[in-house]
Amino acid sequence: MRARYGVPLGITAVGAAGLAYAVGFEVRSFRLRRVSVPVLPRGMRPLRVLQVSDIHMVSGQRKKQRWLQSLAGLRPDFVINTGDNLSDTEGVPETLDALGPLMEFPGAYVFGSNDYYGPKLRNPARYLLEKASGRHGLNGNPPVVGAIHNPWEDLRDAFDAAGWVGLTNTRGRLKLDGGLEIALTGLDDPHIKRDRYNAVAGGPEADADLSLAVVHAPYLRVLDAFTADRYPLILAGHTHGGQVCIPFYGALVTNCDIDTGRVKGLSTHTAGGHTSFLHVSAGCGTNRYTPVRFACPPEATLLTLTPRD
Repeated sequence: MRARYGVPLGITAVGAAGLAYAVGFEVRSFRLRRVSVPVLPRGMRPLRVLQVSDIHMVSGQRKKQRWLQSLAGLRPDFVINTGDNLSDTEGVPETLDALGPLMEFPGAYVFGSNDYYGPKLRNPARYLLEKASGRHGLNGNPPVVGAIHNPWEDLRDAFDAAGWVGLTNTRGRLKLDGGLEIALTGLDDPHIKRDRYNAVAGGPEADADLSLAVVHAPYLRVLDAFTADRYPLILAGHTHGGQVCIPFYGALVTNCDIDTGRVKGLSTHTAGGHTSFLHVSAGCGTNRYTPVRFACPPEATLLTLTPRD
């Protein structure tokens, strides 16, 4: 009898241990990713950009709040928030408390679907089914019915009051120490079809020291448009890095139409005969109903922008 049940029991024990690790440790094992991106004009001083994404704040997440507050010690030149700050209708005060020290720096933001709408309990297998069918979010799927509306306006007002630049289907600028000006072009979330590229088309601004593109979900139609317009760097989030990954293999899903090979970190995208750098943040949170990460720790990213070769 021991021989018959030993293997299944062993597999069950390993699975239980992996789940305990994913829920109890890794989901709170916050990391800082550091990357260098050669996108600046020659002779320009390096710039340090802190990207935070997919916080998915739930009331009571004290460790996450303290970690986000501590990132101010990096002293970035500016901050980019790529959305999905909320996973709780009551989470705005704690989100603002966590980001308060970072809001002392110049910054800009876009929103994701979870800033607008509260999460719903769903079968995780649906992500695999959506990948197989090519239908993600509202892109090809029926509209959401009976959604919980988050108080995103409170979040927007606080960001704006701190001087952060909202990039909801619009352009904006950041003025940095030394007189540098960063032009930013942003889109609302493509995952729920709120992106309006025609409103911001035209490419980088010639009189700025640098132009960057910002969006929450890295859908290919958006990456194609930004790249064809010759933006040197696109910043995005949304994917959670796959959230539950297989060691030595990687992510199974991306929750959009980008390939799993570019689900997180720095890569490139080519369209219209041009190539842009793309950085996708794995984010530092999860949907409140799936508080699990495996082989994909929560993160923020410090990007050091350097002169081109």
